[in-house]
Amino acid sequence: MKVLKTLAVASALTATAMVGAVSADTVDDVKKKGFVQCGVNGGNLTGFSSVNDKGVWEGIDVDVCRAVAAAVFGDASKVKYTPLTAQQRFTALQSGEIDILSRNTTWTLSRDTKLGLNFVGVNFYDGQGFMIKKALGVKSAKELDGATVCVEPGTTTELNLADYFRANKMAFKPVVIENMNEVVAAYLAGRCDVYTTDASGLASQRMTSVPNPDDHIILPEIISKEPLGPVVRHGDDKWMDIARWSMTAMVEAEEKGITSKNVDAMLKSNDPGIKRLLGVTAGLGEALGLDEKWAYNIIKQVGNYGESYEMHIKAKLGLDRGVNDLWTRGGLMYANPAR
Repeated sequence: MKVLKTLAVASALTATAMVGAVSADTVDDVKKKGFVQCGVNGGNLTGFSSVNDKGVWEGIDVDVCRAVAAAVFGDASKVKYTPLTAQQRFTALQSGEIDILSRNTTWTLSRDTKLGLNFVGVNFYDGQGFMIKKALGVKSAKELDGATVCVEPGTTTELNLADYFRANKMAFKPVVIENMNEVVAAYLAGRCDVYTTDASGLASQRMTSVPNPDDHIILPEIISKEPLGPVVRHGDDKWMDIARWSMTAMVEAEEKGITSKNVDAMLKSNDPGIKRLLGVTAGLGEALGLDEKWAYNIIKQVGNYGESYEMHIKAKLGLDRGVNDLWTRGGLMYANPAR
């Protein structure tokens, strides 16, 4: 136990030192090099971050990085992508290899403190689930006593899995594999009975990576809260402000009915809030150190949050908005006032 505690302290100190060694003024660094370096899921997670048949990155996480680029440069295409595994992602951000991590990452207390990182916000509310072959006849996660479970290391998924089985007095055998594609392959090959990850990830893999989707079911239990969102480094406040409000602008635009198609017409609106957001009334851009058209550029080139969701999550995975709908429609998406 003493050895484990020593290693934990050393790891935390190393993370802090790495963050301190990286420039705290990412905004200037990004502007100087002319693009945003964005860390994304390297497992081609459809709906969140994947490469399409034209070789272009797309997904709801990718849109966060595109929004930041649109805000900073007026050009959403000025992004370069670094595919990362779950274990690689935090080190890549701490070391300065990437400017922002937008990779279906759960916001937790320890990640927000010990790792020297700041979560920008939540762009997708999720929860952990289980996928299993229909032929096994299992209808509930409560029937998984003694199961072999495929899981990725370095994730909240791994901890939630252990907590759930312990709480329900069940035994399980983990099959821990770092690469997501290899985890799915192991599950399909029968190396484990169950595959567990975020429910959206299960839906994505079932739709895109499983040869016969109808032969597999996602069990009804959701065993955790997984608020997923982009991450930046501690002490990088100017950059965090830009990232946070770029994402917020997409939600605010949906709340106000501004889309990529009608944003030009909305420039003529008499609504004071719309005029502020779109830069007709100056002030928000100056506060962020950006051009006053920063939010206009995001909406015009990337779209509002609802457009991003419909294009990537609904169209490709068939998942309804649910808790990811606007607060005015019973969901949790709520934009802080842009004023």
